Amino acid sequence: MERKIGDVKIELKKGDIARQDDVEAVVNAANKDLLPGGGVAGAIHQKAGPELEKATRQYAPIKPGEAVVTAAFDLPNDHVIHCLGPVYGQDSPEDELLSSCYKEVLRLAETNKIESVCFPAISTGAFGYPMKEAAEIALGTVVDQAASLETVKHIRFVFLKDEALSTHEKVLDRCISNKA
Repeated sequence: MERKIGDVKIELKKGDIARQDDVEAVVNAANKDLLPGGGVAGAIHQKAGPELEKATRQYAPIKPGEAVVTAAFDLPNDHVIHCLGPVYGQDSPEDELLSSCYKEVLRLAETNKIESVCFPAISTGAFGYPMKEAAEIALGTVVDQAASLETVKHIRFVFLKDEALSTHEKVLDRCISNKA
């Protein structure tokens, strides 16, 4: 599914975030210490190789809602933007912290002249954020930010599961119709 907001294409698809070879930056749903782990962080670190962990050491620890950028090493991308999402029911205000993740990633992409970014569904795995609520925050934030983006022209969300893709498709259509 693709939608346009001004000059920005927002795309939703099923796939592996560590295999998005047509975007400049992938977003790592990181842990506070920016170490390899499970889920998205594990997949990205495994594909990027050990240099990624070395590159992140200078930035750790980060707080929920914060993001940092590194090279992508053995990934097919130029950059990895690492963001720590909130743990649902523990970090508060969780909605503002999750929104901050998306804003900070886009800010770093703009600062680093990155034209295309690929997001996972931040905080929806081990951090327990309910998928529909997370989708509303993620896509609402991205749709709101799109008009102010000067460099970023392509924003992709990639999901491993059909259910996550379907949820985000419904939410994106609603966000865009509310914006019109």
